[in-house]
Amino acid sequence: MSRIYDYLIIGSGAGGSAAAYALAKAGKDVLLLEKGEPLPKDGSTLDIGEVIREGRFKSKEAWLDKDGRKFEPEEYFNLGGKTKWYGAALLRYDPHEFEAEPAFQCLGWPLSCAEIEPFYDAAEALLEVRRFDIEPSLKVIFDRLRKNGSPWECRPLPLGLSPDITRHPQEAKYFDGFASVIGLKADAEHALLDRVRFLPNLDVRTGAAVREFLPTPASAQRLAGVRSEDGSEFYARDVLLAAGALHSPRLLQRYVESTGLAQRLPSYAQIGRSCKLHLLTALLAFSPSLKADILRKTALLLNEAFPHSSIQPLGFDAQVIATLMPRFLPMRFADLNARRAYGFFLQTEDGSDEKNRVIAAQGEYPRLDYDARRTPLLALEHRRLIRTFQLSLLRAGLVSVYKRIPLAGTAHACGTLVTGSDPKTSVVDRNGKVHGMENLYVVDGSILPRSSRVNPSLTIYAWALRVAHLLTTKEKEHESASAGVHTLRA
Repeated sequence: MSRIYDYLIIGSGAGGSAAAYALAKAGKDVLLLEKGEPLPKDGSTLDIGEVIREGRFKSKEAWLDKDGRKFEPEEYFNLGGKTKWYGAALLRYDPHEFEAEPAFQCLGWPLSCAEIEPFYDAAEALLEVRRFDIEPSLKVIFDRLRKNGSPWECRPLPLGLSPDITRHPQEAKYFDGFASVIGLKADAEHALLDRVRFLPNLDVRTGAAVREFLPTPASAQRLAGVRSEDGSEFYARDVLLAAGALHSPRLLQRYVESTGLAQRLPSYAQIGRSCKLHLLTALLAFSPSLKADILRKTALLLNEAFPHSSIQPLGFDAQVIATLMPRFLPMRFADLNARRAYGFFLQTEDGSDEKNRVIAAQGEYPRLDYDARRTPLLALEHRRLIRTFQLSLLRAGLVSVYKRIPLAGTAHACGTLVTGSDPKTSVVDRNGKVHGMENLYVVDGSILPRSSRVNPSLTIYAWALRVAHLLTTKEKEHESASAGVHTLRA
């Protein structure tokens, strides 16, 4: 008979790796399945040509947009998931971002910030989150922005970077959007999986794309395990889904529809809905002086006039910024201007609209039916944020140009299996279990009811650690109860 694990986890990004770490550390028998392979350590993940110009490491999976046009989302299938590539910004949601804001189409959480706070603490410790000094060129810009009672507020940016990273210029210049070769960035593989990789009760398998869930003979509402693309089958007592907000709902949607559960699960109608992508704009600010900062991405700008928005510097040096210049510009001119430029990421929370949804392939391609105009007040705030920041930069002596991140950027995709108390309006309960399913849990960004004004990675780590804690606590309580019954009978 095939081996039956305690827990089977699909996906090795922030949520999957955090859950694997916590469950394996608790002594549970854990299988982690990752569709992709480990990234190479030959330096290619820091190479501008291979990473940006050629897009060697990006997924080539084709999707359709709301109008039926084909595009390729900026997804990565590798051990550690997108955490290998993101810019290492690890911020907490503010307490009010756990509450609903109906006027802005923002859903509320079924739990408070206080309930997840201990797991924020644990995640920050595991990821060794720290803050770096603001470097000279950025300090000059921010000082000018905040002159004369300006409403811009500057905060240090919490980063998952080694304190030694500045001793390695190649890694320091290329951590934002690149994968570290020597482990100087706190990605999910390096910060979590590597801590428990030696344990005999953790089995990590790469190149193992999951095709479908397998039901138990007794009930489709209880999973027996999964079948991979190559036909291999894996079994577990509980299954944790962490394939990502674009992919997890597709697996669940196909399973529910193929087993007849669509007519029985009240949460079925919400699977794949309320997809959120941060409203994002990349902006380049130019001034006469050369910019010599290395890390650059060290601070966060807030403005109370834009309560759902934040601004971060891009951790891009002149060479990377030059790749963002219009292609018609001569290379020499692009390089000259890039050395005088600073990049910024303008980010606004996206609201929840049920029409923004992920739909599993009904033909050859899956569909992302998404339109930012469906949450008009937040779209308006983002446009105002761009105009206000550009004007503030101009007053500070910097001319700027910007470009909105298109749908293909799939920026911080979340919310397609939202957590909530009511099965009619959510898919996952407050403990991570799918409403109506007996042993299926979700630990990736698809559960997020709100995207917030900051990067969601730390919240995904914290959520997964909390779900793992609840699972192991429930087991201990069950074992204690069983032992008590046995004692009484004796």
